[in-house]
Amino acid sequence: MREFMVKLAGVLGRRRRWVLAGWVAVVVLALPIASHQTDHLTGGGFDVPGSQSKAVSDALERDFSHSSGGIAVLLRAEEGASGVARAGAVARVRRAVAGLDEVTLAPAIARRGEIALARNGIAMLPLHSEQSSDRQIDSAATLREDLDPGTARNGVTTYMAGQPTIWAGMQELSKEDLAKAEAGGFPIVAIILLVVFGSLAAAVLPLVLGFVSVIVTGALIYFVSQQIETSVFVTNMASMIGIGVAIDYSLFILARYREERAAGHDADAARAEALSTSGLAVAFSGLAVIVSLAGLWMVDNQALRSMALGAMMVVAVSILTAVTLLPALITMLGDRVLPGGIVAKVLSFFRRRGPRPDREAFWVRWTGRVMAHPWRAVCGVSAVLLFLAIPLLSIETGTQAIAQFPKDSDVRVGNELASRQLGGGTDPIQIVASFPNAAAARAGRPEVSGFVRTLEATPGVSSVAAPVYSAGDALIRATPSAPSESDGAIALVERLTDTVGPQSHLSQVATVDVGGETARSQDARHQVSGSMWKIVLFVLALSFIVLMVMLRSLLLPLKAVLMNLLSIGAAFGVLVAVFQWGWFDSLLGFESQGALDTINVPLIFAIVFGLSMDYEVFLMSRIRERYLEHGDNERAVAEGLATSARTISSAALIMTCVFAVFVLTGVPSIKELGLGCAVAIALDATLVRLILVPAAMKLLGAWNWWMPSWLDRVLPDLSFEGGNGSAPEPAEA
Repeated sequence: MREFMVKLAGVLGRRRRWVLAGWVAVVVLALPIASHQTDHLTGGGFDVPGSQSKAVSDALERDFSHSSGGIAVLLRAEEGASGVARAGAVARVRRAVAGLDEVTLAPAIARRGEIALARNGIAMLPLHSEQSSDRQIDSAATLREDLDPGTARNGVTTYMAGQPTIWAGMQELSKEDLAKAEAGGFPIVAIILLVVFGSLAAAVLPLVLGFVSVIVTGALIYFVSQQIETSVFVTNMASMIGIGVAIDYSLFILARYREERAAGHDADAARAEALSTSGLAVAFSGLAVIVSLAGLWMVDNQALRSMALGAMMVVAVSILTAVTLLPALITMLGDRVLPGGIVAKVLSFFRRRGPRPDREAFWVRWTGRVMAHPWRAVCGVSAVLLFLAIPLLSIETGTQAIAQFPKDSDVRVGNELASRQLGGGTDPIQIVASFPNAAAARAGRPEVSGFVRTLEATPGVSSVAAPVYSAGDALIRATPSAPSESDGAIALVERLTDTVGPQSHLSQVATVDVGGETARSQDARHQVSGSMWKIVLFVLALSFIVLMVMLRSLLLPLKAVLMNLLSIGAAFGVLVAVFQWGWFDSLLGFESQGALDTINVPLIFAIVFGLSMDYEVFLMSRIRERYLEHGDNERAVAEGLATSARTISSAALIMTCVFAVFVLTGVPSIKELGLGCAVAIALDATLVRLILVPAAMKLLGAWNWWMPSWLDRVLPDLSFEGGNGSAPEPAEA
């Protein structure tokens, strides 16, 4: 692999103009496509195969499309609004709906709306569609553009309600949050890079790679969303991870190039060495991230899979830009990427009051102090991380789409207003009774009527609509007295699923399935929580194998896996305290959800585990490089940490800042994702890499590099160093 990377560095140097022209062409083509990446994203993908909610969803689309609901328009008039203004508001809704292909407004409903608005000052206009709720999101987005909900016109304010309107509003909000995060994230990262590199040209390169990676991935998301159901949150997550990962990867390669130049090597040799060491480490660490994210595909949940795919794509693109575009740009810029120019003069002005510290000597002394008392370091850091992880024992998960919006958002206000008008949730519980055949369905109508009476008498049910029949099925809609995403509605769904349905006379002649948005969310929650063990096992096993091949050791990968679990556990503990228990709500501007988002738990685990492997790979590759030179374990740890600590700390600071920006600008689920990743990366790059790793390696001694000879012969040689990469005999203690 090393020889290949050396040859690649030569080719990129000679063909730098062609490489740059190719990437420019890719970006020019991707830019307009990426601007439309949210056009086909949906809030769906939560259907659980084999569940009752999935059976109901399929029956609705197959047999009851004429009864599909989803979108409702609400009109609220102020006391002083004229009759003309009220009638004009209804007419405006009719014109807007008339421009849609798949959604209609019945004239009778419009007339009743005019009467209700004139008499009561409020009217609810349910729209009709033969599409499923998930397929109405595009229509809801178009209506939002035409009706401008939340804005008063002549004393009448328009609102929209229903599940499709929630996800259409989420598309809009996600796009706004993404623009804010990118606008705030890039300047912060630019300042850090200027301080780290002391060169404007060197600081610009990682930013360019971050921009290219995000744009190209945005175009890929657009094409993927046309082929498979893709979550509305995928753009924010891909941007969040892409900015940090692309900048980190380019930072490691560029830092190694500058180190080699400072050691006296010419530009070609320095570029080849940087690509064959740090470039190869980038490829390995990126592979570790992709492997971790691939574990999410073990859950048959399309929303989770689509978010994992978006993150995997941005990591893959970041690897490609780092090992192809970056070397070409370094060749073209030449010595301008080295410290110097106006930035270096400004930084030297602030440093001139005292002597410039010898950073490598500092880290050598730091490592020496840590390894002088290894048990104290291991026990102390482990105690801190375990203490932070204590809240994890009380973790609860849930899914609340409407709570993602600010309290004054038109989406939230409209759905809460509709809930009050309906006397309960905006999304009714849908129950489908499937009979063996049409004759059985006709004969079973008395049982259906009896079941309706049972539902009406069930606590928590506000109203029950008249049954709707198809050839062999019956559809019954029950409106809960509590909001659709509340604990009361969830408890009602569980009661209907576990007792009311199975114990009814109807269940003796037909299969009774309970569905709707509340039931679907609960099914997805149980599916994800029940699959976490598979995700954890897959990620741990594959990460162990990748590190074993790279480090030629059995104990070092095991150490890395255990330490990553410590930092991830601490991060989840912080998330539970902030988002579930509501700590620091007023200080940080959060709104406690009472539970962590169902999808975020596996996402955060996979993302953080993969990103933590980044720093493990970069640090351990440097330590192993030194160990192969002289075979002294303690000296190798000290020298490896000294040469990589500043770069790792800078990369972690950049990654943490990127995640923190999304904490301050995103919806609650994105805030969770950002805070969890920021805390985990900060802990991993400080307590784990700077204290726990050197202390543990001191305790393990020569056992760090133990590998059975038969296994060493079987594994592929993907060494970061020249030669065969075999470890020398360890030096005497």
